[in-house]
Amino acid sequence: MSSLSLAVRDSNTMLRRNLLHARRYPSMTLNLLLTPIMMLLLFVYIFGDVMSTGIGGSDRSDYIAYIVPGILLMTIGSTVIGAAVSVSTDMSEGIIARFRTMAIHRDSVILGYVVGSLLQVLASLVFVGAVGVAIGFRSTNATALEWLAALGLLALFALALTWIAVGMGMASPNAEAASNMAMPLILLPLISSAFIPADTMPGWFQPIAEYQPFTPAIETLRGLLLGTEIGHNGWLTVVWSLALAALGYFWSRALFNRDPK
Repeated sequence: MSSLSLAVRDSNTMLRRNLLHARRYPSMTLNLLLTPIMMLLLFVYIFGDVMSTGIGGSDRSDYIAYIVPGILLMTIGSTVIGAAVSVSTDMSEGIIARFRTMAIHRDSVILGYVVGSLLQVLASLVFVGAVGVAIGFRSTNATALEWLAALGLLALFALALTWIAVGMGMASPNAEAASNMAMPLILLPLISSAFIPADTMPGWFQPIAEYQPFTPAIETLRGLLLGTEIGHNGWLTVVWSLALAALGYFWSRALFNRDPK
């Protein structure tokens, strides 16, 4: 059997293992989904009218259109924490050490986590997107090409954060530490342009909101779905995503391949 065939076979086995774990213990994914959904409902139904006025809208429907792209990116950040916890749990329980001694393709273990987490993230995005549509989100002006670009952006950003989460899981001594280390993936959307425009924030805080990965991704998604100005945010999103994916990939491989202590 060729090296490529071996890698595909073993990666498929690891993917099935991780998907079975997710199916048998869905509470982790459901708990992580609660955060973006509760934030969406809270800001729309409690603060929607006030926030709509703040962004120059006329009613709550304008704020729904504004907030849903931000919530979708927030969903990615919150869901990939499950990958960090899952990897750290396997590390602390010794199954990763066992995989190192088996005659399997070494990269297949990591790829199983990444692909499994990516599929869970995409399913979460569909669910949250359905909630957004149910409460009134509409994208009537987006063309089929813009929808494909929006889906590609979400998938690329999800892949980048998944690699980072896997690295965090391998670097953490236990599941609790992995969850704490991955908390910035939830906090960064809160200080981005997900809920209010960055230029309405205090002057000293605007660079923090602007020069982070979530804000350009959110603004690009808004531009694709709502027809707003994208500007330089498109290529910034691609650069951030590729840089984070590369960092997570090499970090995860280095931690996995190091000699166990």
